[in-house]
Amino acid sequence: MRRKLTLSVLFCLVLALFPSQTATVAVMSVDLGSEWMKVAIVKPGVPMEIALNKESRRKTPVAVCLKENERLFGDNALGMSVKNPKFVYRHLQSLLGKKHDNPQVAIYQKRFPEHKLVKDEIRGTVLFRNSEEMEYSPEELLGMVLNYSRALAQDFAEQPIKDAVITVPAFFNQAERRAVLQAAQMAGVKVLQLINDNTAVALNYGVFRRKDINSTAQNIMFYDMGSGSTTATIVTYQTVKTKESGTQPQLQIRGVGFDRSLGGFEMELRLRDHLAKLFNEQKKTPKDVRENHRAMAKLLKEAQRLKTVLSANADFMAQVEGLMEDIDFKAKVTRVEFEDLCADLFEKVPGPVHEALSSAEMSLDEIEQVILVGGATRVPKVQEVLLKAVGKEELGKNINADEAGAMGAVYQAAALSKAFKVKPFLVREAAVFPIQVEFTRETEEEDGSKSLKHNKRVLFQRMAPYPQRKVITFNRYTDDFAFYINYGDLSFLSEDDLSVFGSFNLTTVQLSGVGSSFQKHIDAESKGIKAHFNMDESGVLLLDRVSTTSLESEDEKRTDEAEKTEAEKEVEKKAKPQKKSKISEDVAVELQVNDILNPSLEAITLQDLTDRDLEKHEREKTLNSLEAFIFETQDKMYQEEYQAVVSEEEKEEITAKLSEASAWLDEEGYSATTKELREKLQELRKLCKAVFFRVEERKKWPDRLVALDNMLNQSSFFLRGARSIPEDDQIFTDVELKTLEKVINETTTWKNDTVAEQEKRSPTERPVLLSKDIEAKLSLLDREVNYLLNKAKFAKPKAKPKNNSTTTPPKSSSKEIRPGEEHNTDSSSQSQPKDETVTIGTS
Repeated sequence: MRRKLTLSVLFCLVLALFPSQTATVAVMSVDLGSEWMKVAIVKPGVPMEIALNKESRRKTPVAVCLKENERLFGDNALGMSVKNPKFVYRHLQSLLGKKHDNPQVAIYQKRFPEHKLVKDEIRGTVLFRNSEEMEYSPEELLGMVLNYSRALAQDFAEQPIKDAVITVPAFFNQAERRAVLQAAQMAGVKVLQLINDNTAVALNYGVFRRKDINSTAQNIMFYDMGSGSTTATIVTYQTVKTKESGTQPQLQIRGVGFDRSLGGFEMELRLRDHLAKLFNEQKKTPKDVRENHRAMAKLLKEAQRLKTVLSANADFMAQVEGLMEDIDFKAKVTRVEFEDLCADLFEKVPGPVHEALSSAEMSLDEIEQVILVGGATRVPKVQEVLLKAVGKEELGKNINADEAGAMGAVYQAAALSKAFKVKPFLVREAAVFPIQVEFTRETEEEDGSKSLKHNKRVLFQRMAPYPQRKVITFNRYTDDFAFYINYGDLSFLSEDDLSVFGSFNLTTVQLSGVGSSFQKHIDAESKGIKAHFNMDESGVLLLDRVSTTSLESEDEKRTDEAEKTEAEKEVEKKAKPQKKSKISEDVAVELQVNDILNPSLEAITLQDLTDRDLEKHEREKTLNSLEAFIFETQDKMYQEEYQAVVSEEEKEEITAKLSEASAWLDEEGYSATTKELREKLQELRKLCKAVFFRVEERKKWPDRLVALDNMLNQSSFFLRGARSIPEDDQIFTDVELKTLEKVINETTTWKNDTVAEQEKRSPTERPVLLSKDIEAKLSLLDREVNYLLNKAKFAKPKAKPKNNSTTTPPKSSSKEIRPGEEHNTDSSSQSQPKDETVTIGTS
């Protein structure tokens, strides 16, 4: 029954994601975690699918290796982290949107001491110093990863992809969200939306349970513990009525709780340090293993394996060959030891649950189910503590904890793309951090004194739904002034969260031209200055525009009031109310960013690095082709079919040139340019071209000659049959039959003469019997016979004279076309193809 349900849902998705007629362009999603990413695609005929990487794996490490002229990604980069950790950059998510003095930067530096982090003097953010000449921002490195994710999606979809939905943690603030968008811009990825990761999971869950959603609200909590952080999200599912689509299912984010530091990676780091302590205690070397970056990278890799194994086993023997100074390491670790190492982390597990309930103003009794998401929730102790905290009989494990985010995000990508039509599923996100507008205004006290009053107006409350537009009106300003966009009350955050949050001030907005705008309409009634805000689908706040607003009476514009008496005005006023028109005029806005500046325009492209990668790939491809050609051709010179057609002089020359090229490769070739390698390959191919041609021709002769003999026999048989038709029934003219006979005779003569001539020639000479000539003769015969066959197909039988004495001569000027019969009006020798309609559907 469950399998049947799943298949029916997939069938519905296939129909729902059938491409519209406007475009057929694939879209993608990137579930961007701190350690792993999952890429999914939707394309015509493929509803939703995880894109496999080059190792045919369904998830890819978020890692990039930059060493000299080498750039590696994913598993290849991760492999280099053990050999040369200094040049491998990982866990970039925690540095996005952070100033250099942010405590999160210090934590990162402690975890990865092999990297040199320096301050960007312009932006105040972090740079990775790769060398004296090269520095990279976290946005640039993430841009490289996103560009690689797009390449994976394009390879899997077998077509170009530009549009994407990218997941981010729900707790990402404005600076962090902008950093991801900037990274995508560098990668040439068009972001349709940044979607919160648990929202993407909730969408995936709802899409596959559409039939279970009704007008009664259902509250589900998704508990996501990944590598770097933990988030608990409360989602309400129910159907709602819409003007556009009628009654549709909707998910609404009601509450969010999180812990930025609670995740599987911190557990792995503690296991790594424990293994390092055990190795030092074995005293196999006086050196401290913790000071060796390469050895610690090896221990971290083993700690990751150890955490996974201890989730299913009570103990395990950790071992690393050649950990340091060729010394092997081996030590037993138990699950109890692991749980003791992480005891304080497990105590934090209930925290996000309580915070999510508080923000949603709900109790645990109102939550129907708690569903696990993320790899770290597989740790038994995490499940044990969480189950006790939520007081449920069991925890929900009925979604794919690794891929639900990517699949939900790609469904949203298809919904936002113009290329697909999907069944509507409404998504109402929620702003985790409140945002307010602040301004200072001069006020007059009762005693006549003046003072400055600081005002605050909430723009978006905590958990306010978005996308949403808001307008704030400033009533008491008549001239230029400034106001500030800041975060609101963040007292719900812990001290640790507040310390890594970043700037509480977002933007200073300076307005100019306010006074002159009002002066243009001095007689109109001022309705203040309106600031139009928009929190878009990505949760990014934008100031659309600021304008002065006034109301002006339309009657005043039409009539000269000076010509009316007071009595006339009074009568008119009582007769009908005055109509007023709204006057809105934009004023100049200057924005000063107070949290994190955007990267400079020079850093907004990674095309140079991409071009370098393509050049490196092309060079490797050419080098491999040259090596393969030398090896294979040297081998061919000793094969019987090649020895039969090559002269001793040719063989000596080719062998000498191949040996020379092989020696050149060993000495200079591996530093040669792509152009030099390509020229060397072309030179060798030109030298061997004649020999290869002779071998290929001799391979083709037998099949081609047999086909020609068969065609000659069939053509002769057809000719004899055509000539045996009685004169009264003959449909072919004498000229047509003689033309076919001529082609048969000429082809037979050509074949016999050419084969005889070829037999006289030496195998080392250029052949006179060529496969292309045989194919041309075949084509000519085939065309002539087909012409006659088509004529016979459409020919009409001649009318037979009746036996009675009164006969009507047949009309020769026209033919009767009967219903259902085909009629050919083309007199050429080629039959005309019919128009054909090709229908492409989903599989």
